[in-house]
Amino acid sequence: MKSKFLRLLALFLTIGVVAASCGSDSDDAAPATTAAPATTAAMATTTAQVEVVADGSLLDTVQARGTLNCGVSGSAVAFSETQADGSVTGIDADFCRAVAAAVLGDAGAVNFVALTASERFTAVQTGDVDVLMRNTTWTQSRDSSVGMDFGPTTYFDGQQLMARVSDGFSASSQVSDVDGAVVCTNVGTTTEKNIAEAALLAGAEITLLGFETSDEVYETFIAGGCDITTTDGSALVGRKVKQQPADQEWVIFPATPISKEPLGPTYGQNDSAWADAVNWTVYAMIIMDEYGITSADVDAACASAEAEVGRLCGGEGELQTGMGLPADAFHQVIRQVGNYSEVYNRNLNPVGLYREGSANAGWLDGGLIYAPPAR
Repeated sequence: MKSKFLRLLALFLTIGVVAASCGSDSDDAAPATTAAPATTAAMATTTAQVEVVADGSLLDTVQARGTLNCGVSGSAVAFSETQADGSVTGIDADFCRAVAAAVLGDAGAVNFVALTASERFTAVQTGDVDVLMRNTTWTQSRDSSVGMDFGPTTYFDGQQLMARVSDGFSASSQVSDVDGAVVCTNVGTTTEKNIAEAALLAGAEITLLGFETSDEVYETFIAGGCDITTTDGSALVGRKVKQQPADQEWVIFPATPISKEPLGPTYGQNDSAWADAVNWTVYAMIIMDEYGITSADVDAACASAEAEVGRLCGGEGELQTGMGLPADAFHQVIRQVGNYSEVYNRNLNPVGLYREGSANAGWLDGGLIYAPPAR
């Protein structure tokens, strides 16, 4: 009876999420089709997954399954990009691997599921994915009526605009300078709402062109079908590096973003055991980074570590087993995936996104990346 009720509840929530997802944020959306192996695997486990969650946490389900179903974009430059061989690269993909290393002991035990912005929350509610690592902004409505819970912010972002220098724009341009412009963005997103409100407040009249996928946005922009494109600043930087034609010069502005876009892991509400597993995976990566412990020296460090590092390594006073994880869960995360800086630097530095001087620097360096104590 309880399982039947849970299925009905999931169906009800799915209907509600479909309606609510029209206000999704401006992340790079993958095409509507999802790789068949990932979709099939996720759907095949949905019914069994709901059955298990009826009597326990999603943590139990994932461990029993032996695979983490992780929702990603698949086309977000430097965050999650599906390669020609089917592998997925990017900082979001590495956070998926980190959770798999903590929960399953194997960073490779991840089933990546490519989702569009409109699909992602439904996929969480139906159980097709266990967690979203899909540059998803933490907002009040998503944290309440949409039915999501959010983990630690892994990247502090903000919406900006990108235009051609040949059209008279520069890094010092402001929203007021876009008066009369045609602006391309993703349809039905907070990006669309943000630029409309910002233009109104700045006294600028703009024409918005909305597209379902970001690939369509940039194809139109490159072809001259619009004057400006807008989304999260990190996405603009990535697209500029990858797609700026040799005969064009693109510029990103204004220097201060027009919105706050805290991005991080997202999962279903009211499952504290699963939330703890996901959240403390990220926190452990941040704490180990603060101590300067990397994938290259974590084995040696853990062999003699005491106090906070010792506990995270699985030594005396460890708290992982009380969370339903192996004692060495976070040791494996660092060993197999790396600390926060390693994951950040290898994925975002190549496109020109650096921690130094940004909100994504550690708290000791004037940034916002911070973890509670492991005690």
